[in-house]
Amino acid sequence: MALGGLLEATQTQYLPLVFTSCFLVWYFHLLIHSLSSPLRSVSGPPLARFSRVWYFRQVWTGRFPWTNIELHRKHEGPVVRIAPNEYSVDDPSAVKTLYGHGTAFTKGPWYDGSTNLKDEKSNLFANRDIKTHAAERRKVASLYSMSTLVKMEDAVNDCIVRLEQRMRDLARSGKPINLQWWMQCYAFDVIGSITVSKRFGFLDSGKDPMDLVSGLHDFLTHAARIGVYPDLHPILFKLGKLAGKFQSAGTNGIIRAFIFTRKQIGEYKAMNKFLKSKADDEEAFLPRLLRLHHEKPESVTEEDVMRTCAINVVAGSDTTSISLTGVMWALLRNPKAMAKLRAEVDDKYSSGEIGDPISFGDAQKMPYLQAVIKEGLRLHPAGGLPLSRIVPKGGATIAGHFFPEGNIVGINAWVAHRNADVFGHDADEFRPERWLVNGADTQRMDRYWLTFGHGSRTCLGKNIALMEISKLIPQLIRKFDIELADPQMKLETENVWFVKQTNVIVEIKERALSPNFSGS
Repeated sequence: MALGGLLEATQTQYLPLVFTSCFLVWYFHLLIHSLSSPLRSVSGPPLARFSRVWYFRQVWTGRFPWTNIELHRKHEGPVVRIAPNEYSVDDPSAVKTLYGHGTAFTKGPWYDGSTNLKDEKSNLFANRDIKTHAAERRKVASLYSMSTLVKMEDAVNDCIVRLEQRMRDLARSGKPINLQWWMQCYAFDVIGSITVSKRFGFLDSGKDPMDLVSGLHDFLTHAARIGVYPDLHPILFKLGKLAGKFQSAGTNGIIRAFIFTRKQIGEYKAMNKFLKSKADDEEAFLPRLLRLHHEKPESVTEEDVMRTCAINVVAGSDTTSISLTGVMWALLRNPKAMAKLRAEVDDKYSSGEIGDPISFGDAQKMPYLQAVIKEGLRLHPAGGLPLSRIVPKGGATIAGHFFPEGNIVGINAWVAHRNADVFGHDADEFRPERWLVNGADTQRMDRYWLTFGHGSRTCLGKNIALMEISKLIPQLIRKFDIELADPQMKLETENVWFVKQTNVIVEIKERALSPNFSGS
């Protein structure tokens, strides 16, 4: 007993010394690495030189896009440090290097936070392997082509008509409304309709019938935060219940999307609906995917069908509603631009050049509308974190700095889109006219417009989002007078990978249109 007590006392006495020694070894390792690194001159928050805690805290608070912009302006350079081996880049010449076709830069480990470790394959968003991503993308790329999407336009029209009815009801009530919520209702029902031929039902009641919104928000929150410490993702996944809300809530939204999708797959398969002629009016993703599965079951598995439909719902609902709200917010804060767009819409409608609802093709021919959309998406891109990439073997020179292999670099669209050298001295301002000047300036801006990513990783759903936005904005502008409930309101957002607006409260009235001008 005496010997045991002595050993216990000795262990207790030296335990702090052991921990202190380990900490000092770790600290001096980081210090030596930092001082000897060719990137030691790169500025950034002091803590970010030694720990990922600073980056994690910024992501946790939901303010990272604004912090990222301020970092580059404070340190006045194209490269700033956000973690010990991770850097934010603001340089147009880096776009092709990091994201161009044929690049050797692979996605960074942040994307691991969006993976379901039970799946044998990663979804297209989280797949970090260049070759397997390309192979998986080729299987479904044709489904996202413009020629395919225009066949789904009737489904979008149906949702527009339903939203207009809800807007009329809300206008008659005289109560302020949360515009972002109604944009989300529209986006969810559209993506449900064009993906599985069935709306989720948001526009019927103005409510979330399956609790999808909160579930997906929890998933995105989890993915954004755990992506900063990706090594924790498999640990939390295995801990399951012990991880509590942090993990389980992070998967509930995906689970609900999968359950809904699986039910629709079952209905289609039971009735062999997917084997109908392609000339039928059922042109949603699901029947098309099931036909591919039926024709090439080894290449396109049922899990591929499930995964593609589910990722449509996850990636195509929040992003589109955020983009729509971003464009509308910009117009509401800029009455002159609103009036100019309304004049274009009214003129096109009165001359019979556009219908009701407007077709996507006609909307694309309206220069000011497209300039408004592009400018709105420039100032408020949906994604709010750097698109991280790993420097390949041999290292690379980016923005005048040599990056050894293994370092992580990325461009944040929020930072890029406010680059004054590219977008002008008024880059912080909403000015659609900047996109109406042909020539080198527009080409330069186009190359640094990263709302939907770039290169082989460009968002597959880009055309879906642009169709939804291009068709809805003119309908709202033409048929309703919409104003901010508080003209002095400052935009509030929460960044959980996607930068969602939280306070766009508006007052809405039906616009007085002459009988031969209403289109109703």
